[in-house]
Amino acid sequence: MKRLIKSVLAVAVLLTQPIAAHAFDTSAAAYVLDQTTGTVLLSKNADEPLPPASMSKLMTLYVAFEAIRDGRLTLDERLPVSSHAMSYKGSTMFLDTNDRVRVEDLLRGIIVLSGNDACAVIAEALSPDGTEPGFARYMTERARQIGMTNSTFTNSNGWPQAGHRMSVHDLAVLANRLISDFPEFYPLFAEREFAFDGRAPSNIRNRNPLLTLDIGADGLKTGHTQEAGYGLVGSAKQGDRRVIFVISGLDTEARRAEEAEAIVNWSFRQFAEKTIARTGTPVTQAEVWMGGQPTVDLVPAEDMTILLPVLGSGNLNAEVVYNGPIKAPIAQGQELAELVISPEGLPETRLPLVAGHAVGNGGFIVRVRTAAQYLITQFLNGPQTEAM
Repeated sequence: MKRLIKSVLAVAVLLTQPIAAHAFDTSAAAYVLDQTTGTVLLSKNADEPLPPASMSKLMTLYVAFEAIRDGRLTLDERLPVSSHAMSYKGSTMFLDTNDRVRVEDLLRGIIVLSGNDACAVIAEALSPDGTEPGFARYMTERARQIGMTNSTFTNSNGWPQAGHRMSVHDLAVLANRLISDFPEFYPLFAEREFAFDGRAPSNIRNRNPLLTLDIGADGLKTGHTQEAGYGLVGSAKQGDRRVIFVISGLDTEARRAEEAEAIVNWSFRQFAEKTIARTGTPVTQAEVWMGGQPTVDLVPAEDMTILLPVLGSGNLNAEVVYNGPIKAPIAQGQELAELVISPEGLPETRLPLVAGHAVGNGGFIVRVRTAAQYLITQFLNGPQTEAM
């Protein structure tokens, strides 16, 4: 009779006191992601749909980058400016209906100058029905497809409008995708000035307050309306680590700059990557069912590096989780278990463990002994009922 094990067996492998992370205190809705390790360092009101202001221009850029990659749009292509696009106020490139503007200039106009009119030109070119509302519906659908579950768009640029909403978590997802999916375009976000056609000398500078601070900041987009307050989707890289963060709802431009710089410094100074297990070094052993050996070593397939707070005891809580005993035969390198790391104040991290060596089927004597042990256990404990 085959024994079915459905309960999860947990084996403690690393003990002592947990590490406490010092949380960042902010009045803003905020989300901070260490992109290198995938660790969420801060999440505050992260999934609440909020007015995103110009930060939603990042979705227009994502769709435009996809169109360029797919060959539906080219950087040198010149697009017409409609009266609707020209009608936008606020931050613009001062386009008019006599213009036919290169796509590359429009992209820079969106990123550096935050051009509301440039977004509308791109939107009408790529919209399924040639209108900005049609493009907004497409953006909403595309956002869902890439994991943005709390975003709804009614325009291309974040102009205040009922129902135009994004969460700071979704903005971080979008920033992560922009950086990862389009490395060829990402350097545009670090450009500090763009003097389009010389027609708007008062609007040539990137509004991102971090780009001049020499702290590794290289993107992405600011936003501000009376309804939304001041916000920023930012990213910075120091050494091998990259951090992505979103803040929204601050009351002044100066406060936005202060909080953004403080978040970057906190993210890099208060956390560090640490190797907790080495390739091929056994973490623990798992019981084997009907095998030539009673146990199998559980080892990392590669060095296990996670992000941890720099302050604390240097220890953390962890456990190995697997369904067992594990039935033979077992191949070397076969994934068998997970190492679950739970630092206090940070989300748990799950890392795969594999068989450190092969375990073949047991011989006749092993099978007889195992069957006998099973029958004795059944006799002493009574039949077990499986919960399905």
